[in-house]
Amino acid sequence: MKIEPKPSDREILAGLVERVTYQNAGSGFCVVRVRVRGRRELVTLVGHAAAIAAGEWITATGNWVNDRTHGQQFKARFLKTSAPTSAEGIEKYLASGMIRGIGPVYAKKLLRAFGEKVFDVIEAEPNRLREVDGIGPLRAKRVGSFRWIGFATAVLIESTGGIGEVQEGSVSPNTDTRSATCSGVR
Repeated sequence: MKIEPKPSDREILAGLVERVTYQNAGSGFCVVRVRVRGRRELVTLVGHAAAIAAGEWITATGNWVNDRTHGQQFKARFLKTSAPTSAEGIEKYLASGMIRGIGPVYAKKLLRAFGEKVFDVIEAEPNRLREVDGIGPLRAKRVGSFRWIGFATAVLIESTGGIGEVQEGSVSPNTDTRSATCSGVR
């Protein structure tokens, strides 16, 4: 008797976050619209993440569900976000307001001035931000206080009492998690 292998009920989905439709800071539940290679339309993804912003790259493991109210969605059981690396992703991320003092206008200006090295300039040479028209000492200082702090493993305890393991990512100086991989957040 030959046993057929059971097909996996989990798929992998990867793409660029175009829009965060909903995010609950307490539970980490989020609904995002993702641009996925090979699909014409944006994909709706639901899952849990400590923090997520437009422009970030995500990799998710889960399955497709057809919600009665909202239609087809990818329900992520595991969700990993990472800092954007493409010019389009960096601009979306900066324009999203994740870094205080930068919105859509300054995102374009910073990207034009520093290209894909803009995060390096923000972190290592914040005084260079003043080279951009309209950025004075106060805004440069505020933007320059943003830091990508990498870490291997940490534990994230949500206000709801749920505990999730943050496997890799970074945290801003204001303890907002950025670019974090979370699993098990309730």
